[in-house]
Amino acid sequence: MACLGAALGLRCTTRSLRRSHRSRRAGWLMLGAVSIGCGIWTMHFIGMIGFSVEDAPVSYDPVLTLLSLGVAIGVVAVGVFLVGYRDAAPLNLGVAGVVTGLGVAAMHYIGMAAIRTHGTLRYDVPTVTLSVLIAVVAATAALWAAVSIHSLWSSLGASLVMGVAVTGMHYTGMAAVSVHVSQQATASQSSADLMSFLLAMLAGPLTVLLIAAVIVMFDPDLVLGDGEWSPR
Repeated sequence: MACLGAALGLRCTTRSLRRSHRSRRAGWLMLGAVSIGCGIWTMHFIGMIGFSVEDAPVSYDPVLTLLSLGVAIGVVAVGVFLVGYRDAAPLNLGVAGVVTGLGVAAMHYIGMAAIRTHGTLRYDVPTVTLSVLIAVVAATAALWAAVSIHSLWSSLGASLVMGVAVTGMHYTGMAAVSVHVSQQATASQSSADLMSFLLAMLAGPLTVLLIAAVIVMFDPDLVLGDGEWSPR
């Protein structure tokens, strides 16, 4: 999912810079930011489905879960618009990469804060720091690729690297977590109810990614026009 979101986001960003009216550039950049943000968040939340605590039920606070989605889209939009309108000069790229990387890390840890279980979550500070560093490096590389790589196959290759890097950040962050169970308890939420909640949370971002994929697939300028790129 992280790779898919990155691939769609890179193609939309490329489209915004190629023969697009400035009035349309914002729309393509926003679609790219939403695609990348939804891809990152969907990867994160699918990963969270695999998280369990022995002898304790796990559920999620819906408000914090949705907040983490909003943060993911918002910070990616900041970075994409910075490089989309102000180019990839080193200083601008560095600022955009740091802001976006810190935002992606914030998304992850807000999502972790949404966990409700009979225990206390504790974090290993050096591992958390490493996960934030990975997020910043991955975000900077992604933003550089968004404005520097324009061919279809190069974008797909870059999206694979981005997806692996962001996923690496997620599991580095998960490696920092330990749960100290305070009491044993039977699950207060059935598996069916929990799965229904998780599927409902995933439905929106997955629909957005599907719509973005359809738009990209039916835009011949994105798929076939790589040789005619010219920035505005």
